[in-house]
Amino acid sequence: MKIGVLALQGAVAEHIRLIEKAGAEGVVVKKREQLAEVDGIVIPGGESTTIGKLMRTYGFIDGLREFSSQGKPMFGTCAGLIVLAKEITGQDEAHLGVMDIQVARNAFGRQRESFETDLKVKGIGEDVRAVFIRAPLIESVGTGVEILSTYQDQIVAARQGHLLAASFHPELTDDERMHAYFLDMVRDTR
Repeated sequence: MKIGVLALQGAVAEHIRLIEKAGAEGVVVKKREQLAEVDGIVIPGGESTTIGKLMRTYGFIDGLREFSSQGKPMFGTCAGLIVLAKEITGQDEAHLGVMDIQVARNAFGRQRESFETDLKVKGIGEDVRAVFIRAPLIESVGTGVEILSTYQDQIVAARQGHLLAASFHPELTDDERMHAYFLDMVRDTR
């Protein structure tokens, strides 16, 4: 099983490390053509506006929308969550717009307000270490979207079929359980 990590910005090596720790081959994806070689893809954190511009520049918007329309699993963390969202508060246009969620950028504050905590994540368990860095928030979910985790009554992880999204950075920990959960999603669709 090959899992791609979109390598336009963000903690690519850290995602690869946890994908491999969870039992799959991690592939650094820098070209649209590589999407055909992977069974699932992670869209890492970074700055969502920059990631969106780079996806447009390198032809990833249509490629990733097609990837999603084929039912291939996608996992967005932090800015990657924003990239997946159908609606972004305060913006006219979404990036991929494939997941029926509305998100707010930087909802947990600035860089200096970053924090770590343990979360209960449905389907994974207790004490999932979560790193929040200028994190977005899922403000609302559409029908068919399952809420997987909340922090102080705010939605921080959700799943819609083959799409998984987290406000936090699981890749900045040694806990591979979020990635293992994603690998199970990929196995289920193969």
